Amino acid sequence: MPETLDMAQEPVLLTTHPTKAYAATEVAAQLKPFTIESCEPKPNDVMAEIIYCGVCHSDLHFIRNDWGMSIYPLVPGHEIIARVTKIGDHVSKFKVGDLVGIDCLVDSCRECANCKEGYEQYCTTGWVATYSSPEKDGSVTYGGYSQQIVCDESYVLKVPDSMPLERVAPLLCAGITTY
Repeated sequence: MPETLDMAQEPVLLTTHPTKAYAATEVAAQLKPFTIESCEPKPNDVMAEIIYCGVCHSDLHFIRNDWGMSIYPLVPGHEIIARVTKIGDHVSKFKVGDLVGIDCLVDSCRECANCKEGYEQYCTTGWVATYSSPEKDGSVTYGGYSQQIVCDESYVLKVPDSMPLERVAPLLCAGITTY
């Protein structure tokens, strides 16, 4: 039976529900079935069912804690293609049924000069990664090796229906910039 993890470090008033995932529960552990608690979308959030998630060398580095910053249990995956299943009350860029992509960034301070200029990857107070990253509320992010993800619409990309989705997922990796 998979373990269940409460994502919040302190009680919150958000509705949560179990979501199947694959996680490494300790350094260099093999991924195994795991259950995370997914939150309902907040006003600016998109909830999406994951269709494809690419495998990146960064996932392996995080599982092994090669860079000394992994948080366990760890659900990797940042090359995500998903279909929107629910939206928050203030979401304006997406509707239920849209195909979307989510890459390695899911939040930033949005206040520093870099964020205001559209360079969130250079956020001076620290951006939030798709997985194994502390969020502003103290919870930890979980990635695309799961059934669904909830993310602020500002960090979600629209994907055309005509694209071969299994080939689009790997394009959401920072490694694409080397080509």
